[in-house]
Amino acid sequence: MAQPAKQQGNLGKVLVIGGNGMLGHHIVKLLLSSWTASVSVIDLKCELNRLDGVAYYEADITDVARLNTVFDKVRPDVVIHTASPAPQAASAVSKELFKKVNVDGTAAIIEACQKSGVKALVYTSSASIMTDNKSDLMNANEEFPVYRGAAQPEYYSETKAQADELVLKANRQAPYKLLTTSIRPAGIFGEGDTMTIKHLVNIYLDGKTNFQVGDNNNLFDFTYAVNVAHAHLLAAQALLATHRHGSTVPLDTERVDGEAFLVTNDSPVYFWDFCRAVWRAAGWDSSLKSVWTIPTEIGIFIALLVEILFELVRMTPTFNRQRITYSSMTRYYSISKIKARLGYKPIVGLGEGINRSVKWYLDTNKEAAEAAAAKKTQ
Repeated sequence: MAQPAKQQGNLGKVLVIGGNGMLGHHIVKLLLSSWTASVSVIDLKCELNRLDGVAYYEADITDVARLNTVFDKVRPDVVIHTASPAPQAASAVSKELFKKVNVDGTAAIIEACQKSGVKALVYTSSASIMTDNKSDLMNANEEFPVYRGAAQPEYYSETKAQADELVLKANRQAPYKLLTTSIRPAGIFGEGDTMTIKHLVNIYLDGKTNFQVGDNNNLFDFTYAVNVAHAHLLAAQALLATHRHGSTVPLDTERVDGEAFLVTNDSPVYFWDFCRAVWRAAGWDSSLKSVWTIPTEIGIFIALLVEILFELVRMTPTFNRQRITYSSMTRYYSISKIKARLGYKPIVGLGEGINRSVKWYLDTNKEAAEAAAAKKTQ
């Protein structure tokens, strides 16, 4: 008996690249729960975050022959490309990996999409490509500049910007009928997050919640991964609708193909307020409000000394200039465009996203859970 269509519609055959990763597996889960689709995944390793009803294929996205083999087998209508190394790294090896995956891998995926007749490609870019990590961003929209080359201090963001450009240039590239769009999330966190949530919960467990850098007047956008996944699938749906109209190009005010879209939780929050919300979810007693405020300039100087010390012992510090700068900047975005053209709005609020994320981290990390329980009894 045919199953009734799910409420969000039919996306056909969807291939999620990086579908075992943090964002990728949220996209797969949302596809299975709310959309009608045949779902396949490509990832370098497919052990983590596996879900029933999904076909998994292990592949290096820079291995063109292997990539084409999977595309020929799946014949996807939609490709959602989320694969990327974690951004927090600065070594030469990391830079080589950023270029290999973000630039060369994306180029290989575009070619595979074109050759196999894919209709829609949705790329996970990053809002970080629009910042120089010095200047504050207030209500920034897609018209703001993308920083490249010498103006972009973070090589990760440089390679994401290159990939973003490749994807958008591939839109309607003759003789192919591939339609593309780029989603630029800001501050992703969620279940499966081994960066933001892990780092903040561990600050609480280490008893360092009474410090902050800067005066906490900097608004910041953090975005729960389920909402980012939702944005990707709305974009895929819109591209398929445009594809059905053949060569007709939508009005500029309605167009999705060839366009970039910022996505947030639409609820900017003061940076350290977000941190404290994570700590409360982990068990922190918020009545303990004594806070030592370190001026940003001093924090950066201390971080430099820490980096030098750790370089001497060949270790990677968690306290570094990049994180100090990040925590002191104002960085929030306008999402008017994605609201108007895709009908996007967050489906999970920021507070609920924080609670879910912290619960996941403690449920899956026995040592952290035990430490959190012990702190409550102190």
